Amino acid sequence: MQLLSYSIFLIVILCTFSLVQSKTPVDEQHCEVCIKTMNAFADSLTNEEKSSVEKIEKALKKYCSQVKVDSKEHRLCYYIGALETSATYTIADLSKPLSWGIPVEKICRERLSKTNPQICDLKYEKQIDVNAVDINKLKVKDLKKILTDWGEAADFIEKSEFIKRINEVKDKYVKLTTDKDKKDL
Repeated sequence: MQLLSYSIFLIVILCTFSLVQSKTPVDEQHCEVCIKTMNAFADSLTNEEKSSVEKIEKALKKYCSQVKVDSKEHRLCYYIGALETSATYTIADLSKPLSWGIPVEKICRERLSKTNPQICDLKYEKQIDVNAVDINKLKVKDLKKILTDWGEAADFIEKSEFIKRINEVKDKYVKLTTDKDKKDL
């Protein structure tokens, strides 16, 4: 009798542990490009298109042909196989589950990432808020990124030259006060 109660106790503990372990939080940036792009694509589909695998695949190829070249979305379309230049063809890994009504997050994070892990490696670059950070503490790489994002020349050698140039052109690209601050004045 004691052996039976001990076994039941162990089973309850193991089930509880597995439930607690499975509730780990999801990293929101994991597969962010795939999720955002495929949600936008899915929102563009009609109900009739959503129910047909062939129509989804045709619409995805059309959608991807209109995506800006050299963008993260374009790279995703390449990985999935929705471009003419794609080396692989894994559109079915997206179109079939989408036609079944499976959420895009689950398709990207679980199905597409298994066939091609590079899909979830795509991440959007975070913009640096020049007003919120001390540019003197940024790395040269970040300073160069700020200037190139603004379309300014960033061919300096010294960190001080990057900082000086950012301070010179900052007013053209960054609002010093927000709309809320203007209302307060």
